[in-house]
Amino acid sequence: MILQSLETALLEILNEIQNSDINLIIGGGYGIYLRIKDRRQSDTPTLFKEWPEERSTGDIDLFLRPELLINSEKLKPLSQALLNLNYKPVPTAKYYQFYKPGPGNSDAGMIKIDILTGPQSFFENTKVKTDSRRVKPRPSVGIHAHPTDEAFTLEEGLLSVEITGKLSGGSPFTAKVFLPHAFTFLLMKLYAFKDRFNDPNKEFGRYHALDMYSVLASTTETEWTGALELRDKHINDSVMKEAGDIVSTHFTTTESMGILRLKESKYYRTDFDLDGFISALDVLFLHTI
Repeated sequence: MILQSLETALLEILNEIQNSDINLIIGGGYGIYLRIKDRRQSDTPTLFKEWPEERSTGDIDLFLRPELLINSEKLKPLSQALLNLNYKPVPTAKYYQFYKPGPGNSDAGMIKIDILTGPQSFFENTKVKTDSRRVKPRPSVGIHAHPTDEAFTLEEGLLSVEITGKLSGGSPFTAKVFLPHAFTFLLMKLYAFKDRFNDPNKEFGRYHALDMYSVLASTTETEWTGALELRDKHINDSVMKEAGDIVSTHFTTTESMGILRLKESKYYRTDFDLDGFISALDVLFLHTI
């Protein structure tokens, strides 16, 4: 039910901006759900045979290409779309988090939108103002974005997928979005796990470990080759070196914290290929330390 509500919410935003230059990149748990859904409809072999059940998630992570924030005029259709659809800025994260209350103005059924982008470094020598919390375009159009420094490969190897469903009024609608490459997803989830594996308010990072497994399980041979190319291209980047440290600390054996957290997930099954999972992370990240 939650995933269906998110699909409708995303389709309504896409309907509002369909005649604009905005191409949305969907990350986070919902992006991984869309990735798994797309791969299930294909017969292309993937890295692992057994995939986790799609997990529920409560929000949509919308990643904006940096060019949209640099040329903020292009963002006006998205700002207007959120206004038209009755989204309100979250008071503590104004203009990079938005929410729409559920029926009767309740929390039940609430939709939350997080707006993110790539690293702060992408905006050097531009009019855009940045800090660790937000990227603020100039002139302002009522849209900011949260910078994601580990997503430095955000625009590389994007996967295009079609979403088909119904708008809230029942009309059918189909639109295209982009998903980050598996390599980019893994980087973001590694960093998220590092920040949350000891946090009881964030399920100890269990869903991030699960998401990493889901990404690798659904990786095709072509995408794996692309991941190796991205690894080699960026091997000396500091983000890669820290990713290697995270893997070395948390994902090297079946008794490592990352694997234990994965096993604690309610979506974990004993037929998961944990050895393959550990090996794939080793190949992609460990030698970068």
